[in-house]
Amino acid sequence: MPKNEDALTALMTLLRDDIEACNRVIMARMDSPVALIPQLAAHLIAAGGKRLRPLLAMAAARLCGYDPAGGRHVVLAACVEFIHTATLLHDDVVDESALRRGQASANALFGNQASVLVGDFLFARAFQLMIADGSLPVMAILSGATATIAEGEVLQLMTQNDIATTEAQYLEVIHGKTAALFAAAARLGAVVANRPAAEEEALDAFGRNLGVAFQLVDDALDYSADQAVLGKTVGDDFREGKISLPVLVAIARADEAELAFWRRTLEEGEQTADDFAEAQRLITCHGALAETFSRARDYGAAALAALEPFADSAEKRAMAAVVDYCIERAR
Repeated sequence: MPKNEDALTALMTLLRDDIEACNRVIMARMDSPVALIPQLAAHLIAAGGKRLRPLLAMAAARLCGYDPAGGRHVVLAACVEFIHTATLLHDDVVDESALRRGQASANALFGNQASVLVGDFLFARAFQLMIADGSLPVMAILSGATATIAEGEVLQLMTQNDIATTEAQYLEVIHGKTAALFAAAARLGAVVANRPAAEEEALDAFGRNLGVAFQLVDDALDYSADQAVLGKTVGDDFREGKISLPVLVAIARADEAELAFWRRTLEEGEQTADDFAEAQRLITCHGALAETFSRARDYGAAALAALEPFADSAEKRAMAAVVDYCIERAR
């Protein structure tokens, strides 16, 4: 096992009982008399996924001293996973993705209509779980995160194919589409444990910074990773005209000929079979990958700093180690 996988394994071992309980909730709530829903859900479960966001919710609850016998952290972790999975189903339709976690995506197998509708079903299940929990602060956190995710995805659609996109706009996209759910998941831990607002804010900052770091690494890997490791088609962002930090750095350092290349391939969408390799070359020669990984490490450091107010514990050490995992994965 690669060393950077050890951190995630340690967290999963620490939370083994919680994970099993969370999986039971997920399986029970994915059931439906409409046969296609559990079929598509079973495909998603079989495709794997590390369930990092629900893991963070359960770890944060334990970090804050929540009694796991209460079970709220498990149900809310399942809620987080439903929201995340629903967004993945919708995103794959929008992006016309053929792969998800190294397997054929749900839309490739079942079609766009089924994927969108089952995504809607999972959102509805998430909100049923929130209502059953009965906490207005929980509902505010998760409903707010869900709206922010949608805003981030729409903003990404607006900046797609626009090489004049600013770094601030790009960061707004990833704060919305990725970091918001990381932040909400971590914050829930303090809420269920009835901890002070300062601890809620600290865990929110931990999750938010970790989420940005996670997405920065994802965006770098789209230009550098092995497809089998990444679990999705390498180069998808380029082919879809998405503007990410590696591209923005390369554009900022480009000469006129290189700018013309980015304009043709990303803005005008005129791409040849050799263009992705050229995009990789330009991103590498301008140090854009190194810059992106460096920024990810900065956000990772901010996530670690947010954990400082909490007393030393196995949960704190495991959560800190996951920061390194998120930044160093697939490297």
